[in-house]
Amino acid sequence: MNLQNRRDFLRKLGLSAAALPLLGGLTSLQAAEPAAAKQRVIFVFSPNGTVPSEFWPEGEGSNFKLKRILQPLAAFKDKMLTLKGVNNLVRGDGDSHMRGMSCLLTGIELFPGNIMGGGGQPAGWARGPSIDQEIRRFLQSKPATKTRMGSLEIGISVGNRADPWTRWSYVGANQPVAPISNPYDLFDKLYGQMKESESMVSVLDGLRDDLATVSRAVDAKDRGLLDQHTTALRELERNMKEQQTSGALVVPASPAIGVMMENDNIPVITKMQTELLVSAFQNDLARVASFQFSNSVGGIRMKWIGIEEGHHSLSHDPDLNTGSVEKLTKINAWFAEQIAFLAKRLEETPEPNGTGSMLDHTTIIWTNELGKGNSHALEDIPWVLIGGGLGFKTGRALKFNKAAHNRLHLALAHAFGHRLDAFGNPALCNGGPLSLS
Repeated sequence: MNLQNRRDFLRKLGLSAAALPLLGGLTSLQAAEPAAAKQRVIFVFSPNGTVPSEFWPEGEGSNFKLKRILQPLAAFKDKMLTLKGVNNLVRGDGDSHMRGMSCLLTGIELFPGNIMGGGGQPAGWARGPSIDQEIRRFLQSKPATKTRMGSLEIGISVGNRADPWTRWSYVGANQPVAPISNPYDLFDKLYGQMKESESMVSVLDGLRDDLATVSRAVDAKDRGLLDQHTTALRELERNMKEQQTSGALVVPASPAIGVMMENDNIPVITKMQTELLVSAFQNDLARVASFQFSNSVGGIRMKWIGIEEGHHSLSHDPDLNTGSVEKLTKINAWFAEQIAFLAKRLEETPEPNGTGSMLDHTTIIWTNELGKGNSHALEDIPWVLIGGGLGFKTGRALKFNKAAHNRLHLALAHAFGHRLDAFGNPALCNGGPLSLS
């Protein structure tokens, strides 16, 4: 049992790192079986549909060629799955953007409500949990896979609105989860307590030095009292350092100061959020995450790639407007570049206490609320999977025949060992989990 595994063992028992020296002679621990490999999943959302002619690969199976939008992911072709013909078949209340967004991970209808959608189609929140939160609940129910936070919900320019267009993660019926779009807030959530502890240890170091200085200037009686204070401080400091050691956290540097949360800084903010996500996984703070670019009907203006118009307005232009189609292709390729950066960071990071890279133990799932923006189609929803976390056979472009996306969610749950018979609307689970092995 290596040092980190011993610390993990102690932490699960509620013991401090001070017990480490006692483990050397315990033969039962030396013979302990290694922990099972970690599995992680990241759901990535980008809005307003794609350009199908520039998105879906040519060919099928292992013999496929990437088109322009997926070309930034070429380095990960052997670790990739594309799933064509997986549809969002959930109907009912709300417009296509609302159902596309809030039914994307839940696979179940929206409640009736008074949030007015396009074409006078009102709706409320989703009727059940999303698959990320269902997997989170399953992992948190077992000591071997429980983490401090369970899941992370991360946003990029999501804004302060709360409605079915802006939420895709749900703890349960009528319980949407707001993503954290500010990297400074995310850093505080992940490491704020740890940084405060480090600062306190530094303060105690200085205070102990001050007491030593005073001790040399007072009589024996007062010196005895100061010695008691020094002993108490030393014990407090030791306990705090043991807590840090047993946590085994690698705390990253604080995010760069002064980045405003505004449209033109989205590339910088994306990199900041990505680094924090990779760090959180590296420290095993969570094994499930969602990474949400904007929201349904999101109007990001990608001036950094020479596009002044808002994304949503461009997505409504007809196919005959070749200028708009070209801009939409570039927008979606930019999203692919950000996912490629995330995959690269995971691939170049060794798996903590394991073999291979973190990408070998993580699956990124990139999707969208629409198959095509100007038709508001819920068919052929873009699904791209990258990485080895769920054990699927990668390096393939798969095509299905109008399969309900509920069946994909079943496959994801089963890959974690969560043998659900149905997820979301049970009527859309006929045929069972999609075969991705």
